[in-house]
Amino acid sequence: MIDRDPAKTRILIIGAGFGGIGLGIKLKKAGLDDFIILEKSDSVGGVWRENRYPGAACDVPSHLYSFSFEPRADWPHKYAQQPDILDYLMCCARKHNLAPHIRFGAEVTEARWDEASSRWIVRTGNGQIVEAQSLIAATGQLNRPLRPQLPGLNNFSGTVFHSAEWRQDYDLSGKRVAFIGTGASVIQFVPAIAPRVSQLYVFQRSAAYVLAKRDKTYPRWQQFVFARIPGVLKLSRLLIYIRHEMRAFAFISMRAAMTGKRQLFLRHLARSVENPQLRKRLMPNYRMGCKRILLSNDFYPAMQRGNVELVTQPIKDIRSDAIVTADGTERKLDCIIFGTGFAASDFLVPMKITGRNGQDLQQAWRGGAQAHLGMTVAGFPNFFMLYGPNTNLAHNSIVYMIENQIRYVMACLARLCRDEIRTIEIKKDIQDRFNADIQQRLRKTIWSRGCTSWYLTAEGKNTANWPATRSNTA
Repeated sequence: MIDRDPAKTRILIIGAGFGGIGLGIKLKKAGLDDFIILEKSDSVGGVWRENRYPGAACDVPSHLYSFSFEPRADWPHKYAQQPDILDYLMCCARKHNLAPHIRFGAEVTEARWDEASSRWIVRTGNGQIVEAQSLIAATGQLNRPLRPQLPGLNNFSGTVFHSAEWRQDYDLSGKRVAFIGTGASVIQFVPAIAPRVSQLYVFQRSAAYVLAKRDKTYPRWQQFVFARIPGVLKLSRLLIYIRHEMRAFAFISMRAAMTGKRQLFLRHLARSVENPQLRKRLMPNYRMGCKRILLSNDFYPAMQRGNVELVTQPIKDIRSDAIVTADGTERKLDCIIFGTGFAASDFLVPMKITGRNGQDLQQAWRGGAQAHLGMTVAGFPNFFMLYGPNTNLAHNSIVYMIENQIRYVMACLARLCRDEIRTIEIKKDIQDRFNADIQQRLRKTIWSRGCTSWYLTAEGKNTANWPATRSNTA
């Protein structure tokens, strides 16, 4: 039962990050203007709008971490920083006039397939209702910050936040701060924050493999060459792509190739950290590659500052003004910041998506999220995902993966919009065979054992990664 007249559209997209913006551009270029993008925030950008912590940057070169159909010649750095990526996405949206299609402040809470009309009925938290022929979830894998349940956290009277929800209004200058975690975000904001705080404690459960970041600033003459000489920017992008694609074999089929990377890590650690005791504590105790490999030139130097302490003892208790570790040491604090990543395996949570015959998507995924090519799910007609289950790339640019998925989705949407067919839905036996093959191939990769990571569910199933080169995608 629909309790108010809904807005009607052919195509409804959830999320205005890389996936939603990229699909919107392609729809406009194809003349398929009957679409709406629902965005929970007040602007485009996705994770690059949310993650505004100091030092935020990408670990994929900017020429590759951008759309092939919307290249940018004047990236300031080889590895783009967060403000530049956000500006890029905003420019893409403006250039292709996506604003009339986007409804901001519209967080989707529920989507239900209506069998009688063969349409999706979608509701938002602010009361909007949209009826659509096709539904595309472009929310990605890294959109829900994960906060560990630490003993006594509710007792802390200071300031607490997650790096993906950075408090821009809170001045850290002169404060005693605890960072919990040593993942991709922490190694970026520790160097940016350490000079400002009076004391910084970095609580580490397991050390990360950190390689040198071969970053550089693109001078104006080089930006001019990229912009004015035909083919140079495409060649740069191609060379970066090939170099990254070759890395796949170290994760997937030639794990011995990771030995060379480990030697690079050991050399970087030895050159960067003088204190042998600190160096030992920053040495990971798991196989390289089974967790995300990080890039930084300034994390190790920051860890040697006089006001920075690496804490490897487990947290026993959190008091109103301190953290107490298992050895009984109490460290007084003004602020706790979580750099503990995202609930990556909880796809599309907390949305309730109901498909054919009242089937609940989360119930269908109770053994771990899965989809055909990471995009379509049996029992959910005219429903697609961008950056869905098992489409994460540990070796290359996720923007390339998203572009492949957009091409697939566009082919489906074009047929639906021409009314050639009423519904598109993957057969369950085909989906099951595909995912059995994916899991079989994943068991042979470096991610399958040696450590726990955000790639794996609590039961140990890898619902995140694509176990092949990018060129083998759809």
